[in-house]
Amino acid sequence: MVDFKSIETFLWVVTLGSFGGAARKLNTTQPAISQRISQLEAEMGVKLLQRDSRSVTPTPGGRQMMLYAEKLIGLRREMMAAVMDRSAMRGIVRLGVSETIVHTWLPQLIERVATTLPNLSLEIEIDITPNLRARLMAQEIDLAFCLGPWPASNVRNRVLCDYPNSFVASPSLKLGDGLLTVRDLAKFAIITFPRKTQPYEIVRSLFNRPDLPSPRLHTSASLATVIRMATDGIGIAVIPTAIVERELAEGQLQLLSTDLHVPALTFSASWLATPDTLATETIADIAVKLAQSEMDATPEISAATAGARRASPALR
Repeated sequence: MVDFKSIETFLWVVTLGSFGGAARKLNTTQPAISQRISQLEAEMGVKLLQRDSRSVTPTPGGRQMMLYAEKLIGLRREMMAAVMDRSAMRGIVRLGVSETIVHTWLPQLIERVATTLPNLSLEIEIDITPNLRARLMAQEIDLAFCLGPWPASNVRNRVLCDYPNSFVASPSLKLGDGLLTVRDLAKFAIITFPRKTQPYEIVRSLFNRPDLPSPRLHTSASLATVIRMATDGIGIAVIPTAIVERELAEGQLQLLSTDLHVPALTFSASWLATPDTLATETIADIAVKLAQSEMDATPEISAATAGARRASPALR
């Protein structure tokens, strides 16, 4: 008799394109996966998979089987979502996170997951968006909080939050309260996100002009390092306002009024559309509610910052 374990195994082999990938995902051995598939093919009386040295692909019968397998696994997921006590959910979710989220509401998310899903564990990796996307596609993480949404057909997205960017600097640079032009800013080193990221490319394009000196861009994957360099007066930082609220309030940094526009950073929760995503989607739902409630409850900028924003077209 065909059981759900065999159907799920078949679905993961097709989704990942290999027996080894399915074995790693299901936490078992490759021989065990082969045995399940052989048993399923024997019970169905038809060859379901075509195997060669590089990949595994479904046969015509296997493609037909996929249609029903996806429906069955989908119905099981819907049933569990509707009936299951979420606090009984077990397992490990591998979460990849952009550092901007680390500096804002990630600690609250960890607490919320621990409270509502006490039997679920999180394995958290911090990285830049391009690396997180690559790791998601390689099935090395289950869920990514990164810049998005990601327009890929096999990726599901939920928008989390928007963070406006600002030009900030130490008062020691004595940049004053007036409107600064790109020429004024180009006299200083610019500190921002690392290479190969969207914010870096935007900032680089603003200063990579023939009428300006060659830009001096200091970059770091560590936002704590970016903040430290800015407070030490090494240069002007281009960074989400939300993560320097404390430094602005304490006077370690000041918000600069400029005539440049740096788009806000939109962060999304992204995961692969694979057979079993209930735990992943549950955490994504928690993250969406938390991120939006945090933004509603605590304005991203103080009253003083708001005044500077009104004075600066770059932040409108």
